[in-house]
Amino acid sequence: MKKNRSSFTGQLGFVLAAAGSAVGLGNIWRFPYLAAKDGGGLFLIVYLVLVITFGFTLLTSDLAIGRKTKLSSIYAYDSMKKGWKFLGILTFIVPVLIMTYYAVIGGWILNYIRAYILGEGSQAADSKYFTNFITSDMPPIFYMLIFMVVTCIIVFLGVEKGIEASSKLIMPGLLVMVVGISIFAMMLKHTGLDATTGQSVTRTGLEGLKVYLIPNFSGLTVKGFLSVLLDAMSQLFFSLSVSMGIMITYGSYVKDEVDLNKSVTQIEIFDTIVALLAGAMIIPSIYAFSGVEGMSAGPGLIFISLPKVFAEMGPIAGRIIGLLFFLMVGFAALTSCISVMETIVSNCMELFKISRKKLTAILLVIYSLASIVICLGYNHLYFEIKLPNGSIGQILDIMDYISNSFLMPLISFLSSILIGWVLGPKWITDEVTKNGEKFPRRKIYVIMIKYIAPIIMFILFLQSIGLFDL
Repeated sequence: MKKNRSSFTGQLGFVLAAAGSAVGLGNIWRFPYLAAKDGGGLFLIVYLVLVITFGFTLLTSDLAIGRKTKLSSIYAYDSMKKGWKFLGILTFIVPVLIMTYYAVIGGWILNYIRAYILGEGSQAADSKYFTNFITSDMPPIFYMLIFMVVTCIIVFLGVEKGIEASSKLIMPGLLVMVVGISIFAMMLKHTGLDATTGQSVTRTGLEGLKVYLIPNFSGLTVKGFLSVLLDAMSQLFFSLSVSMGIMITYGSYVKDEVDLNKSVTQIEIFDTIVALLAGAMIIPSIYAFSGVEGMSAGPGLIFISLPKVFAEMGPIAGRIIGLLFFLMVGFAALTSCISVMETIVSNCMELFKISRKKLTAILLVIYSLASIVICLGYNHLYFEIKLPNGSIGQILDIMDYISNSFLMPLISFLSSILIGWVLGPKWITDEVTKNGEKFPRRKIYVIMIKYIAPIIMFILFLQSIGLFDL
């Protein structure tokens, strides 16, 4: 099982593929709206501190586990310590659930790409456009299937020819688009009526950048700071693809001569830059046209608020920027969806001893059917249920809650106990330094994995099940 395992060609291929997994929808839409909600620069400061401490700890752990065991999550945890296979199974369940809806969201993005290609930006800016689309019968299923097929084709081609090759093409293009749109957003200037006073007011993208970057401490309480801290912590899961088996799987494809510590740093830097630029792209754009009030759209920011901004830019500029934006989001969603499917394929290859190509074809059918059910959850199968964390959701929200809000904090908590107290941090640090590499953050890693990570993850888990209310 270990001898014939596929691998990335080298450090660059691995870093781009891992960064491609990390840079997903969480960076493009979740990071900006959390930053807007949590005091701009205050959220950024907290997030950056967590990235170089907590995020680094989780990412290092996952990659080292993968490379040391050369196994995917289920058997990796089992090989680490007898009796801990259950943790591998829990980790495997996360991508299994996420895959049911990720291609559905990918299909939504494809529909917006189509709209801007055909010059339908004004229709996309209508407040009912998004709702009308996701509640329709066939279009969401059609676009979901296209996204699913593209994802499976790349996974079908394998680690080197599929995942690594696509990442080397997509990731530089994504970065160029993010930088380009960010610069454009900062140059925006718009005059319109203030929603509060009704008077004419001129706003610029640079003013929006200040709102994004400068910390807002007004009215900050201990309870409020804890809320910001937990928001930033939960964002790390989305942003770095940790605690869901993805980085364990990718780590298992890493050659022994690759400098793991350097790779972790490069992934952190790439992922964080894209997240910061996404905020510098979206918040100045929203602010210039809608003021501070426009930044309270939350998860609807991409599909409802931004099309309105693109429409205000004019038919030509709006169409071009809108198309580039949704292409960029589509790239980010695709690389993440590939990593989720690859994790499932890798685990199932070990479980059932089936070839990659046959397994990918089987999973294409299974997940196409599962995703059709998710699509129908917005029309024929629609219902509402109150989740333990207090939110109201339907089928997609249930899958997202179980995978991201419930399982991921639980997995991180159990993993930190296993590494920090059962095996000892040396199990990981020895793997990071196996070729004599330096590990400057070794002490930080040990403190985080033994003491801080278990406490924070336990609090997050309690919050997700409604037992800890901020």
